[in-house]
Amino acid sequence: MDRQGTHINDRINVAIDGPAGAGKSTVARLVAQKLSYIYVDTGAMYRAVTWYMIREGISPENYDKVCQKVHDMVIELIPEKDVQKVLINGEDVTPHIRSLQVNGLVSQYSKIEGVRSRLSHLQRQMALRKGVVMDGRDIGTTVLPDAEVKIFMTASVEERALRRYMELREAEVVSLQQLEKDIAARDRLDEGREISPLRRAEDAILLDTTSMDIHQAVEAIVSHCRSHVDGERNHL
Repeated sequence: MDRQGTHINDRINVAIDGPAGAGKSTVARLVAQKLSYIYVDTGAMYRAVTWYMIREGISPENYDKVCQKVHDMVIELIPEKDVQKVLINGEDVTPHIRSLQVNGLVSQYSKIEGVRSRLSHLQRQMALRKGVVMDGRDIGTTVLPDAEVKIFMTASVEERALRRYMELREAEVVSLQQLEKDIAARDRLDEGREISPLRRAEDAILLDTTSMDIHQAVEAIVSHCRSHVDGERNHL
């Protein structure tokens, strides 16, 4: 049993998908805390790869070089109280991966098949023991299609841009209108890419958080998870 008295056999995997700026990372981390699960921030992994490629001067058009670098990369996720640290080859890159430069290029690297297959493999390895909350854009459809609970978390473009604006305003000068354009463009790229496009899995629960705060979104997902576990117990 874990510290909350939950049998290890009751552990499930939770997939939270949705578009940019929906608040998936914050909500997923808090859901994992509530359930005493492990949180896997897949978006941070793609951002870390993007930052690394920018630093090394490797453009997304240089497919072979990108794929070679990603294959040789050691990517670690280290949970801390309020953030998940991301290390590449032992280097903490967490402070760099949310910049506007990374925001603007992450979709270009993320759509490369070699990048997605490598990171998807690592993510599946992380989920083998169950008890994982994983967020991204293709978790329920591609990475963990057998996840017991799937959530498709979204919000209006305006609301997502406002959240990102509040997140960035201390660090970078960017207008709310520009963020709305950027997020709408990111949606089009994510939905239109050939490899693992952003879409809601058929068995995913739609959660529109436009009018919800973080606490409400977390409680809604935790409730779905507990209902699933209770339902499985009742079938035994």
